[in-house]
Amino acid sequence: MGPGRPCCTVSARQSLRYMDRGVDSMRVRPFSASGIHFNTFLLRIDTMQKTVLNEEHRRRGARMVDFGGWEMPLHYGSQIEEHHAVRGDAGMFDVSHMCAVDVRGSDARAFLRRLLANNVDRLQLPGKALYSTMLNEAGGVIDDLIVYHLAENDFRVVINAATAANDLRWMTARRDEWGLAVTISARREGEGALAMIAVQGPQARQKVGQVLPECQPACAGLKPFFAASVGEHLIARTGYTGEDGYEITLPAAQAVSLWNRLADAGAQPCGLGARDTLRLEAGMNLYGQDMDESVSPLDAGLAWTVDLAAPRDFVGKTALLARPQRYGFLGLLLIDRGVLRAHQQVESAHGAGEITSGSFSPTLQRAIALARLPLAAAVGDIVQVRVREKLLAARVVKPCFVRNGSILV
Repeated sequence: MGPGRPCCTVSARQSLRYMDRGVDSMRVRPFSASGIHFNTFLLRIDTMQKTVLNEEHRRRGARMVDFGGWEMPLHYGSQIEEHHAVRGDAGMFDVSHMCAVDVRGSDARAFLRRLLANNVDRLQLPGKALYSTMLNEAGGVIDDLIVYHLAENDFRVVINAATAANDLRWMTARRDEWGLAVTISARREGEGALAMIAVQGPQARQKVGQVLPECQPACAGLKPFFAASVGEHLIARTGYTGEDGYEITLPAAQAVSLWNRLADAGAQPCGLGARDTLRLEAGMNLYGQDMDESVSPLDAGLAWTVDLAAPRDFVGKTALLARPQRYGFLGLLLIDRGVLRAHQQVESAHGAGEITSGSFSPTLQRAIALARLPLAAAVGDIVQVRVREKLLAARVVKPCFVRNGSILV
């Protein structure tokens, strides 16, 4: 999720400070906070898309920004407090700008088997979810996504907000090219529109059970990366924060009521700023920063989402086989005082690399980053990051800093 390179940036500490006091000095130009790029919305308010929860965000005092053409909450007063709420209790995010796509028909499995780099034949049980990349012919990442197996001829694919239109064109073109009996239905707008609310944190499941007691029988024993259909709700034990919780898909008309009931139960409304620092601490990729159509998943730490062993063919497989992995994808923990952010150059004993995502970590209280480094770079190496013509020392670590409330580095 998210656009690419920022054209104007501030430091992580500055961005957190600005967010907590309203960013008044940054209201008329693009800016980045926590490593993701936003545009101020004041000049484009009539052209941006809005989720069904937009007015609720405003009522709660959210700082609204343009995120990939969608007017979304950056924070509700303090990104730091929202971040810690998810790590220590429960927070909730409006992710209705993401696009749920229903893929149905007698050829649905054959279509996804050929379309995606991961193998949907791993989805045999109803409700099982699979994370995958969708590649172009050159092996670059068109998008990363989750596919849910609802029934044998019925799958739901959740794609990123900013890439949705391009993804749908690509999926439709491949369906037509291959002549398969498949319907592809986007569920973000219009009749039958769906909303999505992610509730994350060590107490998230308990709070959802409190608000939706009718879902408890189906969800109590739900394993990670499984979903349960309960009435009009699809409740998935997935997320983008490194904490336990649910991502709930439901009819858009019911979203405001659920949001308010979750808030009454103690789930902290959270914005995109906290979502980004949480996913960075968890070592999770952000589309447009850590990978895009020019980047192989093998060079973005996503080899585990690519099934090259099975005999099936898929779009991009030939290119991946012809061009093996060229870079490692690792974490950086800053030793010196400073800020890490995307596109800073990294110098190592094995050659040059580049930071793809970087920010100040509220949990670790220091700067962290994800970086593409030479294959020979290893955990424990000391590298130098070029920051404003200075070289700052950083330690190479595994690309996962915090999971389930525990610091791993």
